[in-house]
Amino acid sequence: MDFAAAIALVVFAWWISTGAVLYLVGMPRLTYPLTMGAITLALAMAFFGLWAIGDMQTPAAAYGGFLCGLVIWAWNELSFLTGLVTGPRTSECPVGAKGWARFSAAAQTVIYHELAIAASVLVAWLLTSGMPNQVGLYTLLILWIARLSAKLNVYLGVANLTEEFLPPHLRYLPSYFRKRSMNFLIPVSITVATATTAVLALMAFEPGADPFQVAAFTMLAALMALVVVEHWFLVLPMSPAAMWSWGLASRSEDDGSPAVATKFAEPAPIARRAPALRQKLGIKTS
Repeated sequence: MDFAAAIALVVFAWWISTGAVLYLVGMPRLTYPLTMGAITLALAMAFFGLWAIGDMQTPAAAYGGFLCGLVIWAWNELSFLTGLVTGPRTSECPVGAKGWARFSAAAQTVIYHELAIAASVLVAWLLTSGMPNQVGLYTLLILWIARLSAKLNVYLGVANLTEEFLPPHLRYLPSYFRKRSMNFLIPVSITVATATTAVLALMAFEPGADPFQVAAFTMLAALMALVVVEHWFLVLPMSPAAMWSWGLASRSEDDGSPAVATKFAEPAPIARRAPALRQKLGIKTS
């Protein structure tokens, strides 16, 4: 597989896996046990896969390591978005909370999730320790660090909060976000991610690199480039939701959630608001 095909694989896998997670989370909650059961089985197979190909240094083994890492990451994403593994705090940010109090409250909403990711990375490291094929482990590390950076930036304040990706049962999370055009961490995050992308790309193009190294570092460089893109999405006045409209198609317009019915509800149609509007304007009706 050449450079272009390796990059295409990463981009397609990133796009399709993100959309699939969003679609599954948007399904009725009674489907969550089946969803988590299936992805947990896939998780076990992915961990086994990392171990089984750990000693292999072929392009196919590099692709397999990347895909195994992506499956492990998908389990962590689904376990969080379904509400299975979040944190001890499942309510909105306390009114007036600032500084450490606000940060502590925010951390309590995701701490179990972060510990689950850390455990996943630890298991991947133990399974591949001393083995030459570390692509799956590096994939997990990139995704984890990128997610931590994104969370911190959203917490500090960005222009595009992308809260439309959150399911109704997690709609308390945006109360911990801040909407602002920029924060001090965004330039640092983008600069570091861009530099890391360049370093990984250079390693892929290194003279004398074998096919395994070329495939591995091309995919990791492509993944880091996507991290850069995702961080730019946070500051640009646009939403990436259109890219995954098919993934969001499973969302119900009215699922009875109190959060959806109040803070995140859409304005009532004009026809339903007309009587109240006429009353305010003093227009008499027959």
